[in-house]
Amino acid sequence: MNKTFLYISFRYWNTIRYLKFTQIFGRINKFLKINFIKKSKNNDLRPFPKNWIQPVSKKQSMFGERIFFFLNEYHEIKNKEDWNNKFFPKLWIYNLHYFDDLNAIDAESRVDWHRKLIDSWIDQNPLYQGVGWTPYPSSLRIINWIKWAFKGNSFEDSWIFSLVLQVRNLKNNLEKHLLGNHLFANATALIYAGLFFKGEESRHWYEIGYEIFKTELSEQILPDGAHFELSTMYHSIILENLLDILNIHNAYNKRLPEKIIEKISSMFLWLKNMSHPDGEISFFNDAAFGISPILNELKDYGSRLSLKDLFKSSGKNNKIIFYKHCGYSRIETDDVVALIDRSPVGPDYLPGHAHADTLSFELSIFKKRVIVNSGTSIYENVIERELQRGTAAHSTIVIDKEDSSEVWDSFRVARRARVFDIKNSEEELSIKLSAAHNGYHRLKGKPTHYRSWEFKKNTLIIEDRIIGNGKHSIEAILPLHPEVKLKGIHGNKATLEISKIPIEILIDGNGLLEAKQSNFNAEFGLSIENIKLVYFVSDILPVFIKTII
Repeated sequence: MNKTFLYISFRYWNTIRYLKFTQIFGRINKFLKINFIKKSKNNDLRPFPKNWIQPVSKKQSMFGERIFFFLNEYHEIKNKEDWNNKFFPKLWIYNLHYFDDLNAIDAESRVDWHRKLIDSWIDQNPLYQGVGWTPYPSSLRIINWIKWAFKGNSFEDSWIFSLVLQVRNLKNNLEKHLLGNHLFANATALIYAGLFFKGEESRHWYEIGYEIFKTELSEQILPDGAHFELSTMYHSIILENLLDILNIHNAYNKRLPEKIIEKISSMFLWLKNMSHPDGEISFFNDAAFGISPILNELKDYGSRLSLKDLFKSSGKNNKIIFYKHCGYSRIETDDVVALIDRSPVGPDYLPGHAHADTLSFELSIFKKRVIVNSGTSIYENVIERELQRGTAAHSTIVIDKEDSSEVWDSFRVARRARVFDIKNSEEELSIKLSAAHNGYHRLKGKPTHYRSWEFKKNTLIIEDRIIGNGKHSIEAILPLHPEVKLKGIHGNKATLEISKIPIEILIDGNGLLEAKQSNFNAEFGLSIENIKLVYFVSDILPVFIKTII
């Protein structure tokens, strides 16, 4: 009992000790605060801007007056209780309150449904009650309602009054206990509302949102263009936020926020380089298809906003692209693209979307994904979430069946891996990257994982060196994309095929190579069966593993 209590206490300490004071104070304030907003009406709107630019169109999610499709699940909202139905996934309920379908593909054909939906939400979601009034869904809904109005849809007086109450409530409940992408969404909503309405109160909304935006822009967007939570999916979401902020400032002829164009440009280039040749994002930390806009959709939006040179680089033709501030790298040679993670788990005070994927990589050959990380299909606090965040779901090394960083609960990390000794070299016939991490130092014998990737013509050589003391079980994990066919395993040699292209993987060592059934979590609510190659060895350290692809 003591051991359990001490273990849990230690894990909590290693989780909360990195939090900022504003996060701790925000959590205390959240529980103690008595929510109160004034009920006076403010129906004064600015004239709708004539030079508003069509943003990214969302995917259709409404398939009947009361039928919705999110996260690969259909549900019908039959009554008031269903807006907060505890039997639906929490993220599904969040999506329901976003109102994305108002600005989805072919939304004009569903205007009558949308008008009834707005009435229903106002009628069945009383002030302060339920998920719909929490800050993040409120932020996205406020933005979506305003974008919908800009398309020429008339607003009822009751809708305007509800929107005012939503903004007032949001202003009083900013997510300073979370920060990150949530606070960014809060700020975007306040900016939109501050320009949509006129008057002293709306000017105050705008000023609050603008100040948060300025602070968070420099905090969240790293000098190399990466969003600091180090998730390609959230990077895309934040980039869309920036384009939306640029759009509404242009539409109302307002002065643009300082450095926004510069940040947008660097984020575009980063996203391009962290995407696969198929145009979709790589899976580092929380990432899945279908949540954020894809690269080409964002590029088209940027073009409509008259942004040019979105993917402008330094002009150098290096085969190595190394983002030193975030730690990711892209290697592109002939018909091979590799994306490599030598990153921290994220900002120390906000690792909620982190996976234990340190020193993992993804590999495309002839524009087809071959080696992958396993993605994200769920945010609920269940075993699947724990497994998807765990090291064994990623293309890296597992020691003693532990995770390289202590991911736990849905969005928590206790002790986390630190990367060091990062090196890059490029010669005429080869490229080599290497790094090490100390995430397993908490284990007996303090194992340290060193990994290098060397790219030669038609060959990738991965060398893993695990040093320390004592005997340990070690697994080298290589998850394969579902389209990759395993033709056979002979000893420590696996023969693969994708699009009739043969690929051989040979592992040099005294362990055992096996193929295990696994899941590729391509979308929320969707897991596809795949195979992961697992090379297992149990020995006294140091242990050396050489993988030749």
